[in-house]
Amino acid sequence: MGIIKVPIQNHSLEMDSLEEKVKSVEAVFEKLDAEILKFQTWSSLHCEFGCGKCCFKPDIEATVLEFLPFALHLFKNNQTEEWLAKLSETDSDVCLILHPHQSGAGLCSEYPHRGLICRLFGYSARTNKYGKRELVTCQIIKTGQTEKFNEAEKKIEQGIDVPVMNEFYMQLASIDFEMAREFYPINKAIRKAIETVLHFYAYR
Repeated sequence: MGIIKVPIQNHSLEMDSLEEKVKSVEAVFEKLDAEILKFQTWSSLHCEFGCGKCCFKPDIEATVLEFLPFALHLFKNNQTEEWLAKLSETDSDVCLILHPHQSGAGLCSEYPHRGLICRLFGYSARTNKYGKRELVTCQIIKTGQTEKFNEAEKKIEQGIDVPVMNEFYMQLASIDFEMAREFYPINKAIRKAIETVLHFYAYR
């Protein structure tokens, strides 16, 4: 009588699927960060030290997918309940990751885990209805670094490389279309990302 081989179910792929998705998102972020560094180098445009004015906008929207790395980070550090409590208690539309009294270059308390919109704004271009690229940045940079801003716009019109917003959103959509297609107020996007991670591990 031969040996009966019982197939062993491989649960590791299923278990790793969320982490693999996070790695894919982080790879997009790393690529973008490298392109932004290149843009900052040739344009010399930069945020003012300690400025976080754009982060105080109450109408910032984000997708669940771009905050999935942050949510997984919270889960691995046993901070999900703490953050869900903070998110449920606030009635502010301003991003809860923002730390208004933080000292240093910026006010983001979770800078490595910031979302895609946080990375793009200021140092990327959008494609207008005529198919031309337009630099998307803040009024502080436009007025405080006018000469550099105008020069950067000219070079972008001439075809120099610059991160393009819709291209990076498309890259996220190719990772998970459902989590990348809908935009929410930023705190709601963070909460949904945390809930996605908790739901994933609750059934495993």
